[in-house]
Amino acid sequence: MIGAIDRSFILIEMDGTTAAEKTAKRLNACIEGYTEAVKPFRAIDALGGGFKFCKLGEPLFNEFGDIDHRVTFSDLAAHIFFSETGAPLPQKAKNDCSFIGTYKEKAVYLLFSAAEQGVAREAAGNVLTPDVLAQLSPIPECFTGQRVVYGEGCTVSADRLKAEGVTFKQIPYQIEAN
Repeated sequence: MIGAIDRSFILIEMDGTTAAEKTAKRLNACIEGYTEAVKPFRAIDALGGGFKFCKLGEPLFNEFGDIDHRVTFSDLAAHIFFSETGAPLPQKAKNDCSFIGTYKEKAVYLLFSAAEQGVAREAAGNVLTPDVLAQLSPIPECFTGQRVVYGEGCTVSADRLKAEGVTFKQIPYQIEAN
């Protein structure tokens, strides 16, 4: 072999059987090596490496840019955390806690009720109110970064948010790609 070539790529296939029945076999042959099927039947060296099949989930947003009704809290939390920090969420978010996680200088929270999405209602728990702000899950004592709260609405004044070190972002409009 002349030299190892480091390659990374993503293959996208609409037909699930093609990927499983054809593409996987061809990739395995390249990874493990093979013998040509026609004369002169040369041995082709293994390239090494590996691959993984991934299946896309439901779209997070519908054709109008709104959060799709099938989206779960944990799916939206993972997307928001990645969009905000550029890092994957270390563990699956739980519906019963608005705190998603920290990464570097950001602590990320999500106020979201799948049943009440698209309607900012304090009773639904998807609005940042002064009471909700006071009850946000605590972050580690040594954390000195910024807290970012995503929700359907906010009734906390800009001055108080600034004093508390909190940035509010309205969903779905302020979810940005990193």
